[in-house]
Amino acid sequence: MISLKKELPAHIAIIMDGNGRWAKERNLKRTAGHEEGANTVRRITKHCAKLDIKFLTLYAFSTENWNRPILEVEFLMRLLNKHLKKELVVYLENNIRFKAIGDLSRFSKSLQNTIQETQNKTKKCTGLTQVLALNYGSRNEITRALQKLVDNKLDITEENISASLDTSFMPDVDMLIRTSGEVRLSNYLLWQNAYSEMFFTSTYWPEFTSLELDDMLSDFDNRERRFGGI
Repeated sequence: MISLKKELPAHIAIIMDGNGRWAKERNLKRTAGHEEGANTVRRITKHCAKLDIKFLTLYAFSTENWNRPILEVEFLMRLLNKHLKKELVVYLENNIRFKAIGDLSRFSKSLQNTIQETQNKTKKCTGLTQVLALNYGSRNEITRALQKLVDNKLDITEENISASLDTSFMPDVDMLIRTSGEVRLSNYLLWQNAYSEMFFTSTYWPEFTSLELDDMLSDFDNRERRFGGI
């Protein structure tokens, strides 16, 4: 177990990137990369639970991902459905609560039911909360939040916007990680990342390990977070 001088980040957010390139370099289908990426989700989630991290938010499917080839999208929907059903035991054994954010209305009723069922069956878990961002885009989320305020005739304030976001149940991001070597946010938790510490690695998501996460946590521990102050 790593030893830190200060507190662990309460909220880690990860852009899980590089599944397709990982598969291509091994002459495998892109679907094989997504399957291996799902295995990494399990490993990293369990590790965060052991570290007593409070929130882990994973960018699983963006609003832009619908533009991928239809066969790949259909595979991802099946993989997500299968993954959630399979992981329920892991969640319960490790006291992990599952939550989903994003506009879920575009998913099939079957997948929506699986998501809701997994949330319901883990709602009493008190350890790590694993959050999957599904059909999620930050601009879409902020737009929906503002529309709620307009509909309810509420003032447009930072507090009211935060309370109307999909992420209202958790704190802002402390630590953002993106794998695969890309250095951009890709419309992910733009509001919530206002003061996050950002980490970018060339490692593809299927190869990302608990050891590399621990190294990043040690780096995080040595950073001085000023939140705009001196």
